[in-house]
Amino acid sequence: MRRIRIPTLGGARALILHRPHPTVQALSRQLSAIGLQVQEAWPEAGPEALAADYVFFDADMGHDGMFPWAPGQSPMPMVALIGSEAPGRIEWSLRAGAHAQLLKPVGDNGAYSALLIARDAFDAQKALSAEIADLKRRLDGRQTVVRAVTLLAARGKTEEQAYTQLRQMAMAWRISFEDAAARIVASRDGGPDGEVLDG
Repeated sequence: MRRIRIPTLGGARALILHRPHPTVQALSRQLSAIGLQVQEAWPEAGPEALAADYVFFDADMGHDGMFPWAPGQSPMPMVALIGSEAPGRIEWSLRAGAHAQLLKPVGDNGAYSALLIARDAFDAQKALSAEIADLKRRLDGRQTVVRAVTLLAARGKTEEQAYTQLRQMAMAWRISFEDAAARIVASRDGGPDGEVLDG
């Protein structure tokens, strides 16, 4: 079971990306009361967005290109401010990378829970992306090992002998097994293979 982390919000920076509106004033009051430093921008997030810890954005009038990052690639948690529950607007906010939502009109509460939910969803998304990247790297490493063993075995060895030779080469070169395999494959792909393959 994943442990939920309650972040310390005092001193965090929030950017509200919304046209001038009473929603912005109400949200700004809530965030300031929680202890966040608040900035406002519209119609696009400038470079200051990259320094924010949280971004609240207008899903109703949001548009492609309003963020200085690719859709769904925000470097911080994002909260969609939703007034219109039109399917197209909700779909756009999800594509933009919303981790939580806050319904408009914003009153005197809701910001704190939106911050916590957005932070948790953002952290979970980052952890999952890192895990997927690690699994891909490990899978690529295994495929490289198989290819290296095949290259070594093609020189008149059994698979077991080739695997043993690869392990010995890795120890001699003082690198990981996967890195040794990558070196063998690279030497084969990049030019004459004799020097490395004879290891």
